[in-house]
Amino acid sequence: MRRLGVDVGGVIIERSDGDEDTSFFGDNYLRTPPLDGVFEALAEVVPLFDEAYVVSKCSEPTERRTREWLTDHDFHARTGIGPERLRFCRTRPEKGPIAARLGLTHFVDDRLEVLGHLDTVPHRYLLRPRQDEVDAYAALLPGVHRVESWPELVARVVAGGAGATADRR
Repeated sequence: MRRLGVDVGGVIIERSDGDEDTSFFGDNYLRTPPLDGVFEALAEVVPLFDEAYVVSKCSEPTERRTREWLTDHDFHARTGIGPERLRFCRTRPEKGPIAARLGLTHFVDDRLEVLGHLDTVPHRYLLRPRQDEVDAYAALLPGVHRVESWPELVARVVAGGAGATADRR
């Protein structure tokens, strides 16, 4: 079985930019934009998997905001990942056991540190990472596929029928 896991912050929802009008941590969090192409990309790749999940590390208040944002943006209908497939944890290392329990074979995150905790996941994708974190966790790069956009990630997954190993960089 092929199973996909996808993070939220920096992967589905744009990183907080400090602008109170569009910051996920401000009063107008529902205005925080999705990443370019995320809905279309997930709608294309989710059918290639037997199951797909959202796995996010956040506090309880942020979990409530995330659930509300996903509903407000019609995420579940647009991507095929239902609300019953949401998993939340409070620390980054907790994503590893969640991924193992779910039997995830592919995971998309914007944090290299997190992908380092997912040693049971054979296909790990680092999406639009921050350079300072890449520098700090560079030893983990050989185990991940670095991609700069959702269309690039889709191309890699589609080219391999969701099970391919793309060249790593």
